Amino acid sequence: MSRGSFRGGSGARGGGRGGGFSRDAGPPDTVLEMGSFIHAVEDEMLCSSLMADKVPYFNAPIYLQNKSVIGKVDEILGPINEVFFSIKMAEGMVAGSFKKGDKVYIAGDKLLPIERFLPKPKTAGRGEYIHYVW
Repeated sequence: MSRGSFRGGSGARGGGRGGGFSRDAGPPDTVLEMGSFIHAVEDEMLCSSLMADKVPYFNAPIYLQNKSVIGKVDEILGPINEVFFSIKMAEGMVAGSFKKGDKVYIAGDKLLPIERFLPKPKTAGRGEYIHYVW
């Protein structure tokens, strides 16, 4: 008599990861000023971040002020106190057509707080006791 596997589930390998969310939902209701264009690098834009307390998600859509998509965040570089990011251009967009200082925008839900990238302060964890002397 075979015992089979004790794992739960349907026996299918890998499992699903949810679905139906891969398509672009269109432009957001509001966009925030994310960065300033520095110069074109190959076919991409290099921008400096204008938000000291936020970092963009990788692959987050980047917009003009009128909410038209110009590309997606490709790389995030630089020290934590001076963040730069590159934008992979959308079809039909040319990085060299922008001028130094041009602003780029992002949806508010595509930002991470800078604290996620900072070391966490040490706190008393499990098994650590504070001894009081009476």
